[in-house]
Amino acid sequence: MTAPLLSIRDLHLSMSSYDGKAHVLNGIDLTVNRGEIWGLVGESGCGKSLTGLSISQLLPSPPADYMAGEIMLEGRDMLKLPRPELQKLRGNRIGMIFQDPTTNLNPAFRIGDQLVDVALAAARWKPGILDCPPGAGRSERKRAARKLARDMLERVGIPDAGMRLDSYPHQFSGGMRQRVLIAMALIGRPDLLIADEPTTALDVSVQAQILKLLKGCVADYDMGVILITHNLGVVAETCSHVAVMYAGNIVESGPVAAVIERPEHPYTRALMASIPTRDTRRGMLRGLAGSVPNLITPPPGCRFAPRCPHATAACMTGVPAPVRVGRDHAAACIHAKEPETAHV
Repeated sequence: MTAPLLSIRDLHLSMSSYDGKAHVLNGIDLTVNRGEIWGLVGESGCGKSLTGLSISQLLPSPPADYMAGEIMLEGRDMLKLPRPELQKLRGNRIGMIFQDPTTNLNPAFRIGDQLVDVALAAARWKPGILDCPPGAGRSERKRAARKLARDMLERVGIPDAGMRLDSYPHQFSGGMRQRVLIAMALIGRPDLLIADEPTTALDVSVQAQILKLLKGCVADYDMGVILITHNLGVVAETCSHVAVMYAGNIVESGPVAAVIERPEHPYTRALMASIPTRDTRRGMLRGLAGSVPNLITPPPGCRFAPRCPHATAACMTGVPAPVRVGRDHAAACIHAKEPETAHV
């Protein structure tokens, strides 16, 4: 049986601060296969971005401390690899689209120079991406990297790509800068792409174009994607699977259609109820009372219990284990339906 592309098992992460140590990831389990797009959704502070950064080991230690668990990339535990091995994987097997292109593109360098640098770095481990003969000199490799950069800009929909290679980031719109980041993440032909809110602050038409582009890349390159977002509409349109996170826990996961049509965890139902419809009148938006707990002193048991309208005393006694509530659909709630009564 082929190993999954990514397998996260019982991952625990704490972050040290002046106020104390926060247990920010509390037993994360997630499996991503090639061809799948997993959406990670939840409120700010739930651990979505930290999960993404943990996969490629981009969190400095300290303050980060992985207390338990494993992050397996096709059989290799990312938590146990030495730094040189991690460097080989970043941008090569794992690509990442960061949230803000303004802070992740160097304003002092032309777009083409930045893309060429990434291409040359990736070619150290994947020489074939430059399509150069063996023993090619530096100037020939650099020309090939520039051609690859131009091709990637065309692939992500940048018009006049050859000319725009000589432009600076400030000469691009927000949507075009986001496309450049996508090109930068894809230029090494990664097996796994982590996209951290890639459509933040973009208008709806540009957002749709970028999400269509991501879906096309999955089909073209046979890779897996983790899409971090707050937008359940984006998840419904783009993802094949979804994991709902709350306070460092995955509280519900499964195929998108199953989770959105039949949410079983109270937190997922609350998120779904907060989405406005065409019939929602001004002032009638439904919110979720309370806020994400302080993870330095988290509540005992289920971390959602203090905000949950269905919480009982039993919810305070231990972290609930995921319960299968449908085919490949699980919810971490003691009140979730048992398998024999679940929708299948």
